[in-house]
Amino acid sequence: MTRSQPFYDFLYAEDLTEPILVRFINKYFPFRFMQRARINLSSPEIGKLNQICNSIKEIADKTGVSIHGPVPLPTKRLKITTRKSPDGEGKASFDRFEMRIHKRLIDLGMDERALRLVMRVPIPEGVSIEIEMLEN
Repeated sequence: MTRSQPFYDFLYAEDLTEPILVRFINKYFPFRFMQRARINLSSPEIGKLNQICNSIKEIADKTGVSIHGPVPLPTKRLKITTRKSPDGEGKASFDRFEMRIHKRLIDLGMDERALRLVMRVPIPEGVSIEIEMLEN
């Protein structure tokens, strides 16, 4: 099969009620035009974050819903530098503290049963989750 073979299948199809390009996109990119839920996850602890992502993936596999992700987003680093000595006397030494906020993005096909199961996933302390409904 050549690269353009799927396009030619649509070009010479018997039913030409829809425009050719629309039928091609609907068949090979169905997720693009359906309703979906966008789930944003963030946490300073990456282990807990990956655990929730895996449970959402399992739910999507069980229900047969299309899923895109988890997409790792850039990690936010919060840095604080403080002076060790409280009185200002002595050596000028500093402590450097850093907290990393890890983020993941998951697009889930819109299915009532799958969303109910996602809502029931136990969220560990310190993990932030936002669910947004998108329509194209």
